[in-house]
Amino acid sequence: MNEFAGQILREKKLDLESGLTLLATIGNSAPFIGLFGTVWGIMHALQALGGVEQISMDMIAGPVAEALVATAVGLMAAIPAVIGYNFLLRKLRRLNALIDGNAVRIVNHWGRGG
Repeated sequence: MNEFAGQILREKKLDLESGLTLLATIGNSAPFIGLFGTVWGIMHALQALGGVEQISMDMIAGPVAEALVATAVGLMAAIPAVIGYNFLLRKLRRLNALIDGNAVRIVNHWGRGG
């Protein structure tokens, strides 16, 4: 009986944790996507300067602004995802501890003859 209850608990915990994978992925990958956008924007700015004899601030400002927006968007996606992930993970750990405690009580109660 103990082993059966333990298996059910492990399966339910895996079900609950499966939703956190998306948040973890967003939180981990969004800054890198923003960084890629930054690099792309800077490369675009440098390419625009390649064949020009006289450099003006207008030629650099547009692509650099786009690069900074890409960075900001990446951070705006990553920060809430990481906060949400940490919040939900903490709640899930507390819920798992409560479930484990209740499962032990139930198994002990049934083991004594109910």
